[in-house]
Amino acid sequence: MGRGRRRFTPVLAGATLRDRLLACGGALAALCVTGVLGALVVGPTAALPFLVAPIGASAVLVFAVPASPLAQPWPVVGGNVASTLVGLGVLALVADPFVGSGLAVAGAIAVMSLLRCLHPPGGAAALMTVIGGSVIAHAGPAFAFVPVGLNSVVLVALGWLFHRLTGHTYPHRTRRGDPAERRSRFRAEDVDRALAEIGETFDIGREDIGLLLREVETHALVRQHGEATAGDVMSRDVVRVEVHDTPETARALLLAHDVRTLPVLGPGGTVVGTVGLRELVRPAARVGELASPPLTATADLPALALSRALTDGRAHAAVIVDAAGRPCGMVTQTDLLVALCRALTDPV
Repeated sequence: MGRGRRRFTPVLAGATLRDRLLACGGALAALCVTGVLGALVVGPTAALPFLVAPIGASAVLVFAVPASPLAQPWPVVGGNVASTLVGLGVLALVADPFVGSGLAVAGAIAVMSLLRCLHPPGGAAALMTVIGGSVIAHAGPAFAFVPVGLNSVVLVALGWLFHRLTGHTYPHRTRRGDPAERRSRFRAEDVDRALAEIGETFDIGREDIGLLLREVETHALVRQHGEATAGDVMSRDVVRVEVHDTPETARALLLAHDVRTLPVLGPGGTVVGTVGLRELVRPAARVGELASPPLTATADLPALALSRALTDGRAHAAVIVDAAGRPCGMVTQTDLLVALCRALTDPV
């Protein structure tokens, strides 16, 4: 029975039931809106379809795997439009539908690869154009833009809005220039050599592979040496400022206590940001106007789990908060280094 259940496990890494249900809802809403807008533009009496079938496959990528290089706006729009144009060209030059179908899909792959807009539904767009009959033939090159291009642009726009509302990043952006990359035990060229050695193509960008491997390093470190919690290593004497304090007050506290980061407290004493000398170089009347988003954690988090966040060049300290969001300690880069040294020297 267990083996049977595993056969239905999602093959996508990181896929959760919540994400899949959200993807279903997003695709449902997007295709309905795309169809309505397409009908308004094409018109109810036009012979052209107002919604083309490959857009359904594009919706799977945009809503189910928004981080995929194949699901980004240029592949969706450029891939579908370019492939349709290839199909129209083959339709005009090749009479045999079987030969034409193969040539259209092969040509679409070549053109999308050259234009860096590889998009699997583009192959379906090229094939649909060849076998679509006289309606598409009479429409000519305009068919690639209305309805195909229109459908693609509307789908991308709705995908952007949907992922903004649900907390995903679309278009997908990988953090670049990460100092943690320079400190890790592998480099981008190592990823390139590994990919060349494996000899396979993966539906994930090289930068994302590097980011994933660095996260794996962090979690492996926590698993092997993660007994100490943030509460065990944190400094409990927290120097803090209020949102309405002046920058001069914050600067004086930083220098007097020889610290690099101060939590900024809002109403109820909750942490709403952090401030250091880097933020205080900008002019402002109140500290709250200068505060950066805080790096926070709970006391029961393994201390080494903070290693990536405290080495990415963005934060010098993590604010440890209680259940109400009030500060109860600080874990600095020095605290983390001490915890790491203890973990690596303690007998197993």
